[in-house]
Amino acid sequence: MRRSHDDQPTLITTARESGDEEFDHRRKRYAIMMALRGLFVVLAAATYHVSLWLALSFIVAGAVLPWCAVILANDGPPMKRARHIGYVAPDTHPALPAGKDDRTVDG
Repeated sequence: MRRSHDDQPTLITTARESGDEEFDHRRKRYAIMMALRGLFVVLAAATYHVSLWLALSFIVAGAVLPWCAVILANDGPPMKRARHIGYVAPDTHPALPAGKDDRTVDG
């Protein structure tokens, strides 16, 4: 019996995440980042009396965060590198020996 190139069984733990689960994960990450942006805008409004620099830093963070959220929401999982299959040795089982007469069996 001939075996595949890889004698190791495929583990279920190495299987990729389903498309729906991956989409839900990205959607949750996007929602969290946009909620954080809303928090930064509220903090900027609440801290401008205390420190203008602190309020400006919250405004900058609130302006940059949507761009980061969109980039991360559209980013898929990293591609797995294909394993390099090097030289595969030919089957070492010899063929049947030739018969004494020159008959050929078809079929």
